Amino acid sequence: MEFKDYIRILRRRGWLIILLSILTAAAAFGFSKMQAPVYEASARLLITSRPDFGQTQAVRELQRNFAAYLLSTYRAQDVINQLQLDMTPGQLMSNVTIAPSTSESVIQVNFEHTDQHTAEQVARTWADQLRLWRESENAKLRQEDRIEAELLDEPTSRLARPQTTINTAAGAVLGALLGIIVVFALEWMESGIVRRAEDVERYLEIPVIGNIPQQSS
Repeated sequence: MEFKDYIRILRRRGWLIILLSILTAAAAFGFSKMQAPVYEASARLLITSRPDFGQTQAVRELQRNFAAYLLSTYRAQDVINQLQLDMTPGQLMSNVTIAPSTSESVIQVNFEHTDQHTAEQVARTWADQLRLWRESENAKLRQEDRIEAELLDEPTSRLARPQTTINTAAGAVLGALLGIIVVFALEWMESGIVRRAEDVERYLEIPVIGNIPQQSS
């Protein structure tokens, strides 16, 4: 097919691509608006010790152990008890992500919930479990051997989903792609039908030098 054939197809059936793009974008927008908003709150813990290389490296290694300490049903139950949440430890843990940083002495606690304030409360309370544990452990150690955990700041939260704008744009793109597929499928199905002089020239590879006008009755 030549470039002018694609232009002809778009002029003839381009409305179908636009229509499908609009319909799928509207469907994606409506679906996003029907979903309950989910917020993600993040709390960061700074892990510190005496400023020498050996202790600093030891702290980096211990970060994974500290994250494992936090990610347990015991800690989840403590959070539930403190905030009086109507959830089981398993339900609470299914919405939390706890991970140590690879470049900093920081552990981040992320928690998702449909209520923004609850998400922030849980993230802060969960992170605070490590701070309280380290205070208890440090009381048994000499000052120079202590490893501290402290909250860097108050938890921040953001809308995690639905991402209405992104979903709508993705729906529009998907609809346009579907429209292109449908248009070219229809063209392929009608490829054997001769309607114009250009069709005769394309299939027979000879020029049309004249045509018989349609007789009116």
